Amino acid sequence: MMSYFSSRTISRTFTRSVTGPWNYVTGKRCDPSESLGSIKVTEPATGQVLCEVLRSGPLEVDHAVSSAKEVFSTWSKLSGRDRGQKLIKAGHIIRENLEDISKLEVRDTGKPIWEARVDIASCAEALEYYGGLAPAIIGQHVPLHGGSFAMVQRQPLGVIGGIGAWNFPMQTCVWKVAPALACGNTFVYKPSQFTPVTAVTLAEILTEAGVPDGVFNVIQGDGESGAKLCDHPDVAKLSFTGSISTGTKVMAAGSKGVKSVTLELGGKSPLIIFEDADMKNAVKATLMANFLSQGQVCSNGTRVFVQSSIASEFIKKLVDATKRLKLGDPFGEDTTVGATIHEEHAKKVLDFIASAKEEGARVLCGGERVIQPGKLRGGWYLSPAVLVNCKDQMKVVKEEVFGSVASVLEFDSEEEAVKRANDTDFGLAGGVFTKDIHRGHRVANAIEAGTVWINTYNLYPTEIPFGGYKHSGIGRENGHTAVDNFTQTRTIYVEMGNVDCGPLYQE
Repeated sequence: MMSYFSSRTISRTFTRSVTGPWNYVTGKRCDPSESLGSIKVTEPATGQVLCEVLRSGPLEVDHAVSSAKEVFSTWSKLSGRDRGQKLIKAGHIIRENLEDISKLEVRDTGKPIWEARVDIASCAEALEYYGGLAPAIIGQHVPLHGGSFAMVQRQPLGVIGGIGAWNFPMQTCVWKVAPALACGNTFVYKPSQFTPVTAVTLAEILTEAGVPDGVFNVIQGDGESGAKLCDHPDVAKLSFTGSISTGTKVMAAGSKGVKSVTLELGGKSPLIIFEDADMKNAVKATLMANFLSQGQVCSNGTRVFVQSSIASEFIKKLVDATKRLKLGDPFGEDTTVGATIHEEHAKKVLDFIASAKEEGARVLCGGERVIQPGKLRGGWYLSPAVLVNCKDQMKVVKEEVFGSVASVLEFDSEEEAVKRANDTDFGLAGGVFTKDIHRGHRVANAIEAGTVWINTYNLYPTEIPFGGYKHSGIGRENGHTAVDNFTQTRTIYVEMGNVDCGPLYQE
């Protein structure tokens, strides 16, 4: 008998090339029945057209939501174990096809192949984690006076509307879909218009794993398509990853429909390096905190606070390490920095660098477009930049650049570092480097952020929650916490004695 996970079985349903149609509704790829026009998606590595995607209009959004609503009663009534087994199977399929999916992700995003492999492996981890957790999503039995008791049940919300980001297109999708499906919800997802490819791949994988048709649907489009999804009356919850400006619109749509909302928004995170830090690890973490995914990471530690006594040595080592990064073909095994998502965004990053120089910052390395040879000539490759002489009020220090730009700032005391680190409207993440474990905990607890790393940076195990303070978002993804965001409770009180109504009733 052929194994369920054999490559021959999988290959019949898993599309391994950049091929449309790009919507996925009721268990199959499809074009929208009504289109608002098309979007030409460019491949970041080459600047050439990767695919053309039709924008979903109101009829197609309604079709997807109706599909999810129709199958909700069937999916939600399955046991947690049954749902979980299907998610675990999906995780196995991803692992069996890791290389092919990673290549699709590279073409979609322009990030290096080594990094895409890490991202896609994390998708398998999330599906396996929530697949294993699904049987444990249970309520409570609460004993009460006189033998009475209450049952507190965890119930799914219904149809979830998700909108994802372009920097980690499959990962941000799975972080929403895995816990939502584990809890018994169904889903309609709109990926970013810049990275439409791998959300549909995930849909095919879930179908192959046995998830019923309609449980997970994908609609493509831009902000208008997303707005139609947010406003749909049959969507019970909205989950969004992206910019603050769009996040506020999603939140407004949620409030209008009294929908639950989870937002994972931007960041301007501090990375504080004390004089007793392990210098080599601090430099490595700074590279991770600024140049991962071409700097296009919301949690990046782009405000690098370095204690003055070690600033000169640290800056020299950081610049040396940055210059050794290899910029180029994302499919090259030795490439460490790939292509920026598209021309408009690359020019925005370059404008931040120009503004920093006008305000007095010095660029010690990078910060320029590097023209690549041959077929890569049309891609926007920006050399990673290290800025010094930075001040807290500079635009590049205050605003989210979302590019390969590290701003180095010096500080003298712990109190000063914490105060300046918290002087921001953002609160997504932060990092502390010190060999003094007491100071590490003290500073980590003082930083106003949803995630703080001590002596590392930008690690996201599925087991721990991720999300922000202040303008960086509402709610959490990952960990057991995500279950709270995708369920609601129902309390059933069982009276085992006579009704006690005090003096209201007289014999």
